[in-house]
Amino acid sequence: MNGREFIRRAQRYARRHRLEFHFDASHGKGSHGTIYIGNRRTTVQHGEIQPRTFHGMLRDLDINRGEF
Repeated sequence: MNGREFIRRAQRYARRHRLEFHFDASHGKGSHGTIYIGNRRTTVQHGEIQPRTFHGMLRDLDINRGEF
């Protein structure tokens, strides 16, 4: 999965659960940005996301892997 796909899926997740979603490209260094869902946040990169990083990002956002 790459960063753009993660952002799209996170946005759909937030919409399904009626949570506020915001992506801020300026809060991150280089090719990174920050996703806010509700009161949780995580940093996302624009390139390919490794599985271990992907799981950590879901943990940061408090999202069950099966729901994402």
